[in-house]
Amino acid sequence: MSIERVLVVDDSPTDLHLITGYLRKHGYQALAATNGADAISTAKSERPDLILMDIVMPEMNGFEATRTLSRDPETAQIPVVMVSSKSQETDKIWGMRQGAADYLVKPVTEDMLIKKIETL
Repeated sequence: MSIERVLVVDDSPTDLHLITGYLRKHGYQALAATNGADAISTAKSERPDLILMDIVMPEMNGFEATRTLSRDPETAQIPVVMVSSKSQETDKIWGMRQGAADYLVKPVTEDMLIKKIETL
């Protein structure tokens, strides 16, 4: 699978800036959303190749958004990688049960992020 366009979903301006910066530095087109509801609408309209999803966000959290995306035939083929400071094993398992392809724990380094994308 060729990944060119990545949707970054995070309500933290700092994390959003950091992650989109890493992506752009490595030649990816980075799209942004600040909550789960925006992530769903952006995924449907922009058709990214990958979604990097935070969990703790206002309006709709990342677990809910991932579940919605993975169950919708329009977006089910887009892999979602959870990117969160929630580091408990139960969080990781729950994320995968919602349809996530993988899980990264913040703080995410540039190297860690790019290697993860390259393995998808």
